[in-house]
Amino acid sequence: MWRVTFVGQDRQKVEHLARELEGEGYWTAVCLPEEATTALANGSRPDALVVDATSSDAAAGLAGLLQEVGGTEATPTVVLIGEEQLSTYEPPQDIADFLVLPARAAELAARIRQLLRRHAPLGGNNRLCCGDLVINLASREVFLAGQLVTLAYKEYELLHFLLSSPDTVFTREALLNKVWGYDFYGGARTVDVHIRRLRSKIEDARHSFIETVRNVGYRFRAAPQDHRDSPSSIASNKVLTPGKPSGNNSPLL
Repeated sequence: MWRVTFVGQDRQKVEHLARELEGEGYWTAVCLPEEATTALANGSRPDALVVDATSSDAAAGLAGLLQEVGGTEATPTVVLIGEEQLSTYEPPQDIADFLVLPARAAELAARIRQLLRRHAPLGGNNRLCCGDLVINLASREVFLAGQLVTLAYKEYELLHFLLSSPDTVFTREALLNKVWGYDFYGGARTVDVHIRRLRSKIEDARHSFIETVRNVGYRFRAAPQDHRDSPSSIASNKVLTPGKPSGNNSPLL
């Protein structure tokens, strides 16, 4: 699960925003600006930072805060600002993105996903990534949109092999040889069964990764189909606002 740390002067407000993001499948933590340097130094580094700069004091001290906590390319950072700040807002060089409040939780989640994709490219040393799908090579864990996916041994090996060579078409025989080994005596049906099981675990209405190439075999698509960031999906989700929880999904004014 992706880890996101919220930093803001109003703890109650950032805790509310953090809870909203947890509903999108993220693990969150909250700290005040004066606690940020110590908290990030003593704890495990988050995958992303979200800094609340909706107050004038927070906006004024944003550049210094980012320098202290290391809000650089190593930890992608999203800054939250208010609508009244937009006309005069000058983003500090170190931030990766900003979001104007009020905004929907799904929009913040979508922006963070995009940042994490750029900062964890396909073929990295510790991860293989394609859209919302991430393989942690060190722990042999698979995540989809931040959620752990439990795979059987051969399902993991098959996914790892396909994702290591995106857009490459493999015959069933080639997959048998590469994943099961040359001494495996099972037929091509074995591949079909494992592909079906794998799809049932990593694909849904919003995600499609493995493509069947008719009369040939399978390939892993380097550009997965994902509709979660579309306006229609964002519009139906919860709203992030600088205020208190409303208890429903309507915007807080």
